[in-house]
Amino acid sequence: MKISRRTIDTLLDLVEIKLSSMGVSDREDARELATLEACREELMGLKARLRAARAAPDAAPEGAEPVHA
Repeated sequence: MKISRRTIDTLLDLVEIKLSSMGVSDREDARELATLEACREELMGLKARLRAARAAPDAAPEGAEPVHA
């Protein structure tokens, strides 16, 4: 799957905005909060992998999905 750094940054911004505006009042809100936090972690991981791939293109972890800019 190809995803650009710009897309990752935009999605990360949107997730963080949603997280900052959320108030947890019930279990459903708590589940959504947990899902958004997991999403943020995944996006941050993709961003780090993209940064690492740009720094050393041959050093991508074995079995890792390619992330393209």
